[in-house]
Amino acid sequence: MSVLPLVFTSGWASGINAYAVVLLLGVFGATGLTDEVPASLQRTDVLVVAAVLFLCEAVADKIPYVDSVWDAAHTVIRPVAGAVVGALLAGQSGSLSDLAAAAVGGSTALASHFVKAGTRMAVNTSPEPVSNIVLSTAEDLGVAGIVTFAMFNPQAAAVIAAVLLLAGLAVVVYLWTRIRRFLRRRAQRREERRLAAETSARTTGPPG
Repeated sequence: MSVLPLVFTSGWASGINAYAVVLLLGVFGATGLTDEVPASLQRTDVLVVAAVLFLCEAVADKIPYVDSVWDAAHTVIRPVAGAVVGALLAGQSGSLSDLAAAAVGGSTALASHFVKAGTRMAVNTSPEPVSNIVLSTAEDLGVAGIVTFAMFNPQAAAVIAAVLLLAGLAVVVYLWTRIRRFLRRRAQRREERRLAAETSARTTGPPG
């Protein structure tokens, strides 16, 4: 069970920024900071791809509405990443079965992903972009800090991750009214675009 706190923490972090988790764990393993990271995460090609995708997310995550589209596209990617990382960590130490570790990492990543996506929907009801930039930067710093801390004290890091996850779920419930407003606005914009496309097709079509 000794690897469970690290699996849980990496799962929570993967739900927020899976690429940062893979990149950080790979760098920590490659530099010899920890022996818990399997060799597959330390490969140069994995680190390069993770770094490029991390930069893409760092940009997309700070643009209103683009961040929500990015989150929607990662609804599957982040939990899968959390499950894979959890299974690899458990396989490296032999303390947990791969299946159990994948379940812990994947489910935790899914929960934290929904917290992130829901919070972004609420933030996007505000027209200014500053809140998106501040929130994205705080998330990136939080992931980096917790994952780094987990290398030295995985139990304490897991407790912090659990508290942040529960607090995030409470915030999403509290902000549900704003989230529904965001969803209504998005549905309205889609309907407006559909009507505009139909109108354009009628006006530009060949004469009957």
